Amino acid sequence: MEELKAELKNKIVEVLNLEDISVDEIQDHDPLFGDGLGLDSIDALELIVLMDKDYGIKLSDPKEGKTIFQSIETMAQYIGANRTK
Repeated sequence: MEELKAELKNKIVEVLNLEDISVDEIQDHDPLFGDGLGLDSIDALELIVLMDKDYGIKLSDPKEGKTIFQSIETMAQYIGANRTK
């Protein structure tokens, strides 16, 4: 699980072009939106694409995304339980 969390942090910084944030600054339980990393709705769409492309997970319910994208920890748990790639 730790390897998946590190992978997610790297992909998020890379895919979302977070130039002001290093991977080391992202904590597993930090909120991804709002006061945490400060991601927005466009970033959420990018995360949905990333999950589909890299892990074979298709999200169809936006409410589901709200729960999954709370933190690196919640994303890793969901991917670990549902990945097809």
